[in-house]
Amino acid sequence: MTDAKSRIGRLHVITDEVLQTRFSHVELAAAAAAGGADVIQYREKRPTSTNELIRVCALMSVACREHGATILIDDRVDVAAAVGATAVHLGRDDLPPDVARRILGPDAIIGGTANSVEEAVKVAEQPIDYLGVGPVFGTTSKGDRAAPMLGLERFAKVCAAVDLPVIGIGSITVDRVADVLAAGAFGVAVLSAVVCQDDPQAATSAFADEIARVTS
Repeated sequence: MTDAKSRIGRLHVITDEVLQTRFSHVELAAAAAAGGADVIQYREKRPTSTNELIRVCALMSVACREHGATILIDDRVDVAAAVGATAVHLGRDDLPPDVARRILGPDAIIGGTANSVEEAVKVAEQPIDYLGVGPVFGTTSKGDRAAPMLGLERFAKVCAAVDLPVIGIGSITVDRVADVLAAGAFGVAVLSAVVCQDDPQAATSAFADEIARVTS
């Protein structure tokens, strides 16, 4: 695995306090990092002050560093810069990747989002490091904002259309990991299959073990 790809990581866990309320973002970050996640993605869509976002991200960063995981901030380049994070995931309406790179530096990991071959090709022309593509099998975490389900066949076409590493997302469970990677994904991003479980650390470990098995 190249250094660039190792920094992107194969297993991304997205934290959430809406689909479940037992664990905080910080607790989920610590559990997922301990369970073997490469990247912990902080996604907070509720109205929240910037100061609170920074406070939570700083605590999550500590938990990630303890286990060698990378913290990746969704949407907010300013929050990432404030806590010294060098990884962000940017959606269609977020800061342009070239601006984000000027702020975070040339070594920052920047992800983009795509839901079709056409969008993937367009987004891949920007200065990003990987594409988050989905929902592969649908999603329950975005409500009415969710993009249409891709399915494995269309997902594979997206993977084949770009040279960037693709992280598949959208209702991915442990038993679907092999199919997603076989379709061309470099890795997977998971949310409910980890954060909504009784033991998020064990759930993360199951994903990490399956990815190791498939890619060994």
